[in-house]
Amino acid sequence: MRYLARLLVILWTFARFGLHDLALSGFRQRRVRLLRRLVAGGRTWEQPRGERLRLALEHLGPIFVKFGQVLSTRRDLLPGDIIEQLSLLQDRVPPFPAAQSRALVERAFGRPIEQLFASFEAEPVASASIAQVHFATLPDGREVAVKVLRPGMLDVIDDDLALLRTLAGWVERFSADGRRLKPREVVAEFDKYLHDELDLVREAANAAQLRRNMDGLNLVLVPEMHWDLCSSEVIVMERMSGVPISQLQRLRDAGVDIKKLARDGVTIFFTQVFRDGFFHADMHPGNIQVSLAPATFGRYVALDFGIIGTLTETDKEYLAQNFIAFFRRDYKRVAELHIESGWVPAETRVDELEGAVRTVCEPHFDRPLKDISLGQVLMRLFQISRRFNVEVQPQLVLLQKTLLNIEGLGRQLDPDLDLWATAKPFLERWMDEQVGWRAFVGQIKKEAPRFAQIFPELPRLLHDGLRRRAEGHERELLLALLNEQRSTNRLLRVLLFVGLGFTVGLVLAQILVRGGWLH
Repeated sequence: MRYLARLLVILWTFARFGLHDLALSGFRQRRVRLLRRLVAGGRTWEQPRGERLRLALEHLGPIFVKFGQVLSTRRDLLPGDIIEQLSLLQDRVPPFPAAQSRALVERAFGRPIEQLFASFEAEPVASASIAQVHFATLPDGREVAVKVLRPGMLDVIDDDLALLRTLAGWVERFSADGRRLKPREVVAEFDKYLHDELDLVREAANAAQLRRNMDGLNLVLVPEMHWDLCSSEVIVMERMSGVPISQLQRLRDAGVDIKKLARDGVTIFFTQVFRDGFFHADMHPGNIQVSLAPATFGRYVALDFGIIGTLTETDKEYLAQNFIAFFRRDYKRVAELHIESGWVPAETRVDELEGAVRTVCEPHFDRPLKDISLGQVLMRLFQISRRFNVEVQPQLVLLQKTLLNIEGLGRQLDPDLDLWATAKPFLERWMDEQVGWRAFVGQIKKEAPRFAQIFPELPRLLHDGLRRRAEGHERELLLALLNEQRSTNRLLRVLLFVGLGFTVGLVLAQILVRGGWLH
């Protein structure tokens, strides 16, 4: 009943902000004219459609805000007026009251805010769907950023996720395509990541890991956490200074090489995915800045680490081989990989899948990013996947989302960027490090501490193993002899009984003959 109430709220919100007009705009006017009138109730809206969509998503809560954040990166799929409004969802969600924010900080650490900070700015510098950020200064003078979780978020998210689980169950029940896409597993993944994002200590730990991983790459800055001021509802981190990635003109005026910035973004993404298997999975423009400080000029500044994606070694190897096969236009290998991984049924014909993949991908090579829409490629692949019963892998949903974000960012920075040419050398080098001579040497180095512990013990371990083996053979021989002896004893007993029976029979026969009983 509660889910039905939430569904009615969603429909009512869309009607309240006139979004039915967007949903029905693709149908013939004669067929939907009456429906438009019924939903609108004679009302008209002064706000533009993009603003109405943004307000509706804000009103519906964090899940819908995040959906709008993803859409805001797809300038190739949506009109500019809608993109402009959705971009405001990245860090301009209406904040909650400053007094409430102060109270949450004091409750988290059990002390008045004046004892925690030398100064605390009541006005948040950024307000997003899950939390908002205030600038502050520690008593020792260090500048920090204080991230405070929005109150009451858990109940709102749980209600929306419950509704999504119900809808996913309906889709699987009534749609063959739906079952193939595994909507319930996808919702479960979404559930996991959203609840992870509600635990700010987990976000702080993610940031610390990403900071270690990126150390030495000299392309991206990650804030340091102040662990004595971190809790599940409030975390305090190093204050980072930078220009939002969306302010391109300001970056150009400052002398930032925008084309290099685009290439660096691709390098960072593929490094996190294929080297570390640990990647920032919420890379919309609101979470990315560029440093203008002399010591770190032109480097990315990463923010908001609530959603992090991870990949196993098997996932990484499989994805890397797929990417390389795509870049080499080896569509037969792409088809074989899909079959080997179990993503498509084993009886699928390689040549048919190869031809289908070629049809989708071939037109997009040797073209700049401005002429390529990854969204359209994915849509075509989806259409083909229905024919071949390709199963969606829920563990890769975050990677797919992040790849779309990267494409949107690359398109914004450098429309002429050739994504394929930029990524191909990196992936080939990575594969060489994984399966070539470097991989063998690297594995030896990785296992060296273990080898150092095992080698001194090898003579004793070898001696013990041989002794056990010899003892085992002795035991086996003894058991065999015992078994043989038991068999011999049984045979002797049988022969003895037979012999005794035969002798007794002869004696009885002689007695009977002599007595005249037998002739």
